[in-house]
Amino acid sequence: MRWLNRLMTKTSEPDDDIATQMAAAYAASQQGDYQRALELWGALAHAGVGRAQNNIGACFAEGLGVERDAALAVKWLTIAAESGDPVGQRNLAALYFQGEGVEQDYARAADLYRTAAEAGDAQAQDMLSWMLLEGEVIPFDAVEARRWAELAAEQNVASSMTRLGMIYHNALSVERDPALAALWWSRAAEHGDADGQAMLGAAHHLSAGVPRDPVKALSLLVTARANGSALADRFIDAARAALPERMAAEIERNAAADRMAEPVT
Repeated sequence: MRWLNRLMTKTSEPDDDIATQMAAAYAASQQGDYQRALELWGALAHAGVGRAQNNIGACFAEGLGVERDAALAVKWLTIAAESGDPVGQRNLAALYFQGEGVEQDYARAADLYRTAAEAGDAQAQDMLSWMLLEGEVIPFDAVEARRWAELAAEQNVASSMTRLGMIYHNALSVERDPALAALWWSRAAEHGDADGQAMLGAAHHLSAGVPRDPVKALSLLVTARANGSALADRFIDAARAALPERMAAEIERNAAADRMAEPVT
């Protein structure tokens, strides 16, 4: 979990002094100076600023500027969640889901995700959608899964875009719509989601909702597999076989070259 990259955002507290201190702490954390960030967050956290409480919990969860301590992460994230901070609620939910610092409790995790989702937290909406669609730890509900995925997708969460494609592809609480499924996968692929790239590649291979395009299919599948999508493995051999051997090899070489050319961040 890359807490501070994915989960931490600047506070929305109206007080100018608080906002200034939070901005300074955020800047320090971005520069790797977590000691300074924690000094600033500490004072704000004890003054009741929920986002600062969350950020301290995140630091204990990841060992940023302090020794990693799951118990203290739970303590601070609980305080943040009880303060009404949706990021703190989502992060605490992740600890309950994974059983880190607390006994694993999927029901408690789902409740916290739902509270954060209702407050508009996009990552919580995405996770709640996934849990509802999987139906393994909370009851399956495709209608609610789609609703939360749509809300997260509106906030540019790519994994929810991919999930919406799956919902329309598999006719889960909706009429089957291959074109709409492919549209959602296309949006997800544009946002860099590996599974979205894989499913869009498969759609081009199978002519499912989009025109058959063997070159685009293989290119997307190769990229998806390189980005970690296990879904690409289901289709890549067939997509490769649909092209002349030399052409397929060239597509794979070009994809590899594109990856090497990407800047390291």
